[in-house]
Amino acid sequence: MPTALILGASRGIGFELARQYRQDGWRVIATARKTEDIDKLARLGAEAHQLDVTSADSIAGMGWRLDDEKIDAAWLVAGVYGPRHDGFPTQQEFDEVMHTNVLAAMRLIPIVGPLVAATRGKLAVISSNMASLGHRSQAGATLYRASKAALNSVLVDAALTYGPQGATCVSFHPGWVQTDMGSKNAPMPVATSVSNLRATLARLDTSANGSFLNHDGKPLQW
Repeated sequence: MPTALILGASRGIGFELARQYRQDGWRVIATARKTEDIDKLARLGAEAHQLDVTSADSIAGMGWRLDDEKIDAAWLVAGVYGPRHDGFPTQQEFDEVMHTNVLAAMRLIPIVGPLVAATRGKLAVISSNMASLGHRSQAGATLYRASKAALNSVLVDAALTYGPQGATCVSFHPGWVQTDMGSKNAPMPVATSVSNLRATLARLDTSANGSFLNHDGKPLQW
């Protein structure tokens, strides 16, 4: 039975990834911060663990729990948008966004990368087309964009580190999705986005290592 690891599965894309993988008969290890979300994941049949991605101690504990696991597909989903204004960010706003979207990846990927490489599996991070420097045509969402551009940089380093060991590491734009972050006005249902993401990841081979892709597999500009 293949194993999927979903880091940040309390709702939206992360929860739907856990649901779809379980529906297809995968073993799922999933994390959430709140007890009620852990219970919800357990009811899906996932092995649910509490994880606060902004806490070094919590991440270290998760690393201990994952020791000796072999992961076929790992998804780093946890993320926040941050302030909706484009004005002067406070230190607290900056720290929340950068710790959740960037520092967490820098701490988690060294734990997960070897577990994925052991199976010649795949590691994906949920980024955004808003991170693209080459595609950008207007300003806005400066802090969120900066955090996702930094996440993409972390992913490329992961590809260079774990690709030679057998892992395929990619960054995804999930689309504008009907989640708490994307809002109910978004055009894409979360189930459609996740179905596309899973199908795209499944068909990738090592030639895609270090790519920045749309949910349907179309390459995106860095």
